[in-house]
Amino acid sequence: MASALRFLTCLVTVFIVASVGAAISCGTVVQSVSPCIKYLTGRGDLSPACCGGVRDLNAIARTTPDRQVACECLQAVAKKIPGFNPIRASDLPGKCGVSLPFPISISTNCDNVKGSGTHMSS
Repeated sequence: MASALRFLTCLVTVFIVASVGAAISCGTVVQSVSPCIKYLTGRGDLSPACCGGVRDLNAIARTTPDRQVACECLQAVAKKIPGFNPIRASDLPGKCGVSLPFPISISTNCDNVKGSGTHMSS
């Protein structure tokens, strides 16, 4: 778990620079979903903190640039987390009562992600 947190800290630094044009940073995205890591790796149950972070992220990432940054950040983080379970990730928004206009998947084309109200396919 400590190595995952160190990795997330480094990733935050990289993505803060990469999020130019968006109001949201990868750091914000990582902070929002970090309580979900145990659930996403099958090492824990879905927690209220995780769902709260998913709801918060959905509320603040409303524009197309913000959603694209969130998508790219989530993909980058997911690819680096040992034991990441893509099925748990794709089910996460629904389990938390959140409807996203794009699927949480490492195969989603983040360039096609649009702001709230617009649905896209992966």
